[in-house]
Amino acid sequence: MTYSMTYVVENFNVSAKTLRFYEEQGILPNISRDEKGRRVYSEQQIDWLSFIRCLKETGMPLLKIKEYKELYELGNSTFLEREEMLIQHKLDVQKKMDESFKHLEEINYKIAMYDLQKEDVINNPNHIFKCHGLEVKVAN
Repeated sequence: MTYSMTYVVENFNVSAKTLRFYEEQGILPNISRDEKGRRVYSEQQIDWLSFIRCLKETGMPLLKIKEYKELYELGNSTFLEREEMLIQHKLDVQKKMDESFKHLEEINYKIAMYDLQKEDVINNPNHIFKCHGLEVKVAN
């Protein structure tokens, strides 16, 4: 089965400009054309596009994605290099997720402080709002 560029754009959350860029950069290679010269994408290219987006959206630079693709095209002799690239990327993603989780915990703590003091702040115009060691006199 093949897919038109319009179909890919509408169903895979990617712009036509991005698809053309990936093609120009050799990241999404060997795009066929139909009898009218329009791009058509194979199932394999759609799978690869999905993986490109996964890597890109988790922070892998396009140069690294291109390097991975080039290693893939060299075949099984680069299997361990590709695996190592993915393992390293996974570690980078996990580190970012851990940092984001810590930030989320801090935001949740701040929200909890607001919840604890909400009634006092709303009902008492002179209430001192306390959070993270800061004291702010609430002026109504």
